[in-house]
Order: sequence, then structure tokens, then C-alpha cells
Amino acid sequence: MREYCIREAAAADIDGARAVMLDAVYRDFGTGYVPRWHADIIDPVPFYVTPPRHTLLVAVDERDGTVAATAALDARGPAHPPNPRRLAERFPSGETAQLRRVYVRPEHRRRGLARQLVDGLLEFARADGGYRSVYLHTYPHSPGALGLWKALGKAVCDEREEVPGGGNGVVHFEIPLS
Repeated sequence: MREYCIREAAAADIDGARAVMLDAVYRDFGTGYVPRWHADIIDPVPFYVTPPRHTLLVAVDERDGTVAATAALDARGPAHPPNPRRLAERFPSGETAQLRRVYVRPEHRRRGLARQLVDGLLEFARADGGYRSVYLHTYPHSPGALGLWKALGKAVCDEREEVPGGGNGVVHFEIPLS
């Protein structure tokens, strides 16, 4: 059985975290790198490491020291557009902890890493004291995502059903902060 270390990303983890994230957008989403959506992946430090109210967590495989999974949090609420206006109003920037980039390499899935990383992000948000809500969006075809998020929170908007034309096809969630 593999052992993992869950921690805030250190300088030595950034390349491995970037690789996990890029692999996910190519393999799981099929979009590849799109600069307007993925600038934070190419250079995660100014997005998640440097700002004091943001964080990037990694799960490191202790067997070989590789980054097996990532999860990030920032204080940016969902923007309108592309998200529905009511979500931007409900989850304003500065008061909303947005969970991002929760990705696990396929060979490390089904070991509870995503949940452990999310628990770490929620602990970080609670310790900050300035967040009043936790928000995220996910694509339904992302492996394991809908099940995890339904277990941890509630869907507040399913664009496939609630937005004309299906919107961007994403499902938006709120996760309890307490």
C-alpha cells in the first residue's frame, strides 16, 4: 500500500503539480491547454502560492517523491460571464473560497486523495476566517468528480438543465464551510 504526504506545495513540487494539472486538461477534459482558462496551471505560484489567502496542496507519493494529486483554493468567486450571473452574485470574490484544480493521476485514484486534499483546503479556508462560502464547478465527465462533490456538498446549478443550450455543461457546487 502506498503512503502519501499531503502538504502545501513547496518550490520543489511546482513542476510535478503543473504536470498533474496539464495531464488532466489533456486526458480528462480533452481541451488541452487554453491560455484564458489555464494560465494558473502554467505558473501556479502567483495564483496559489504567493497570495496569503490562497493555497496549493499536493499529495506526494512517499515511495518515489512524485506529485500524485493537486488541489488549490483562491478567493475569486465565479465570474460572469461565462458563469450565470446569479452565481457571481451569490459567491462574490473576497468572501468565497473557490476550490480549483482538484486532480488525481489515474494510477493514484480510489485512495481517498481528493477527499484528503479537499479536507485540507476546507481547513485552510476556516483558518483564514474571511471566507463565508466555498464554491466550485466541475465537468460531469471528469472521472470521479460528481460523486465526490455530491458527497461533500450540494449542486446549486446544473448548467446542462438550467441554462439555455446547456451553458458550458458544468455543474456548480457549494460545500459547507463548517
